[in-house]
Amino acid sequence: MCNHMRFHISEVRKVMPEDSFYFSILRNPVTMMESSFSYYKYIPAFSKVSTLDQFLQDPWSHYNASLPNNHYAKNLLMFDFGFNNNGKDERHLNLSIAMIAKTFNLILISEYFDESMILLKNALCWSLDDVVSFKLNSRNNKTKQQLSLETMEKIKEWNSLDWKLYLHFNRTFWRRIDESMGREKMQDEVKKLRDRRIDESMGREKMQDEVKKLRDRRNQLMKICLQEGGAVDPSQVKDTSFKPFQYGAAEIQGYNLNPHLIDQTKTRCQRLITPELQYTALLYDKQFPDMVLKASVQNKTKQTHSQTWKASKAKMRQRRNLNHQGAENQNLRHNVYRKRGPKRTAQNNLPNMP
Repeated sequence: MCNHMRFHISEVRKVMPEDSFYFSILRNPVTMMESSFSYYKYIPAFSKVSTLDQFLQDPWSHYNASLPNNHYAKNLLMFDFGFNNNGKDERHLNLSIAMIAKTFNLILISEYFDESMILLKNALCWSLDDVVSFKLNSRNNKTKQQLSLETMEKIKEWNSLDWKLYLHFNRTFWRRIDESMGREKMQDEVKKLRDRRIDESMGREKMQDEVKKLRDRRNQLMKICLQEGGAVDPSQVKDTSFKPFQYGAAEIQGYNLNPHLIDQTKTRCQRLITPELQYTALLYDKQFPDMVLKASVQNKTKQTHSQTWKASKAKMRQRRNLNHQGAENQNLRHNVYRKRGPKRTAQNNLPNMP
């Protein structure tokens, strides 16, 4: 199961098996705050300010935790993991980090996405094609704001829980690369002869090699799948079924598919460029086919009723038109009779011809 949601382990376990592999990915809270301000510009916390700097000058005068959707404005990582994003207690933060580390088998880092995919591939015994992807849901550069060092520090302070959370799992991320990739690379007998430093350096080297393979494969698929060879602005996306959802001030870019693709290649390329909402709908249809079938039957029934109703209305209109036309014909005959009547009467009053 993969989706946007606020994580609650008790609810997730109701639908997932005991041996499920849990992983998540973190984004730097600084860049995430800049993105949130652009994408969620119309939430209550951001709606009355024109710039992020203006908000950060006095955030508490704009932020009210009780208002809907304001969680996007403060410690969003903590919120998404199911914890209190407005807390200030260091003990609460440490407990939250411990619970995340205990629950999740792997925490990835968005800023090192390729390295994250290699870790995920190795952890789940997947192939390179299982983790190769195109960049989706990205903004064009004109809607991105360059942040000053002062603004970055204010963001870290305002989102202090998220920042500490991010720093912790960024450390564990690189520790995992140094350890797991090194052991995988080295054979057992070599490990006994090499010290930990060599083990770690081999891990970095193998990671770099695998990341290069992943990027080469991505570039290869982009040349095959994409008409322009890369992302385009939303106004240039030709097939609306692949157009990303647009919200706030951000302009989310999409892709145009190469029109000459066929069969399996086309299907694979379509999956790579499908935006998240459309992809979620496809997964939902696959996960709940009975509900989709039921909805389809209901839609067909509604369409049948609608068509029947439309046909009935058409017949009623036709009948009214016929009645109206008949009435007009009656009036026409009556008018003709009235017009002809006096003539006939006048003729009858003429004297007899000799």
